Amino acid sequence: MPYSRPSQPEPHMISRRSFLHKTGLAVAATIAFPTIIPSRVLGKDGAISPSNRIVIGAVGMGQGHFNMTRMLPFKDVQVVSICDVDDKQAAKGKQTVDNHYQNTDARTYRDFRDMFAKDNLDAVILAAPDHWHGIMSVAAARAGLDIFGEKPLAHTLREGRAICNAVRQHGRIWQTGSWQRSVPNFRQAVELVRNGRLGKITNIEVGTFGNFNGNAIKPPEAPKLDRIPRELNYNLWLGPAPWRDYDSRIVHYNWRWNLDFGGGNLMDWVGHHVDIAHWAMDLDHTGPVKVSGSGEYGIVTPWNAETKYRYACTYQDGLTITVSSDFKGGTKFYGERGWIHVDRGVLEASDPAILRETPNSGELFVYRSDDHWRNFIDCIKDRRNTISPCEAAHRSASVGHLGHIAILTGRTIRWNPRTETILDDPGATALLEPAFRSPWVL
Repeated sequence: MPYSRPSQPEPHMISRRSFLHKTGLAVAATIAFPTIIPSRVLGKDGAISPSNRIVIGAVGMGQGHFNMTRMLPFKDVQVVSICDVDDKQAAKGKQTVDNHYQNTDARTYRDFRDMFAKDNLDAVILAAPDHWHGIMSVAAARAGLDIFGEKPLAHTLREGRAICNAVRQHGRIWQTGSWQRSVPNFRQAVELVRNGRLGKITNIEVGTFGNFNGNAIKPPEAPKLDRIPRELNYNLWLGPAPWRDYDSRIVHYNWRWNLDFGGGNLMDWVGHHVDIAHWAMDLDHTGPVKVSGSGEYGIVTPWNAETKYRYACTYQDGLTITVSSDFKGGTKFYGERGWIHVDRGVLEASDPAILRETPNSGELFVYRSDDHWRNFIDCIKDRRNTISPCEAAHRSASVGHLGHIAILTGRTIRWNPRTETILDDPGATALLEPAFRSPWVL
């Protein structure tokens, strides 16, 4: 359904969000707000005044519950509302919030549009399934909300571009849940590569996963229920996705292995490990010029995403990034002087001495964040870019979308990263576009 922007709050209820819009400061990227909160807004015990807290609502109590719990301890944050199409999930979120604040004030919603319209929010945490990312994120930006959104950025490439356009048009702060950028070993690997410790980088291997965590290699169990649970608004859960009869194997977590709702492990992991490759190579505003590869698909209903895949992405300068379910997990950089491999809890090199080096004065130090969720809140205040802004998330996800299209069509995709168009292949071009179930529109 088309989204209607909520009316402005009453004058005596003007929020930080409304103030930024009215003064025009929200759209001025060069204006910085103080990161140190003046003492005049603090209470006697040093607590943040309620009127100066970032007011947040959270949508989707799967990954969204985790992201919310990372922000709840911040004294300058107030989580006031929870939204989930499943009443049990919403109740879980409400209990977490109420227990933290020692009250029963958290409001719950089934429909995100109601939450956006009724609550005077500054920001939202969005963690709905992939097929919801485009509509929900654009609606949040239009409503004047800053957004912590999950990866991959969108279910299709065109939706990703629409999200970034809306974020830019409405002057919003965006943080992607690509939290590896806020972890020291990933930052160290990026700085070593950026400062030439490996010499020129010739190719990068990105290792992801296949086989749906084992679900695709054996027949899944039959659905546990033959009817929709009373606590679930299933039609709203489907939203813009094609109609299909309720299947308890898909709702909630395993939707990601069905291409109507997610993109399998291929899309789940590009927002992490391709993201690190792009960060290290300063590719956050561009993409490959050629993509080709192959894969195998799930053959057991309802799983139909790739179970195995390997595709190569060639960039304008000749760099190749190869993504495969067969590689060792993480991101591995190959250069003239050896290699560096980084993954969660792993940082290794062909020569261990490389890892003992640090940037010298005059060399490059990349954006530093030691807490991905704190970085989001700080950037809401000073209006600077987060460590994982929308454009970077879009370009990382684009590598996954193009890889999927190359595998699905069996053709080499020639891509113009500036215009974001596929050259001379109308069939492949059609796969860039979302196909929404009526009456949903972006």
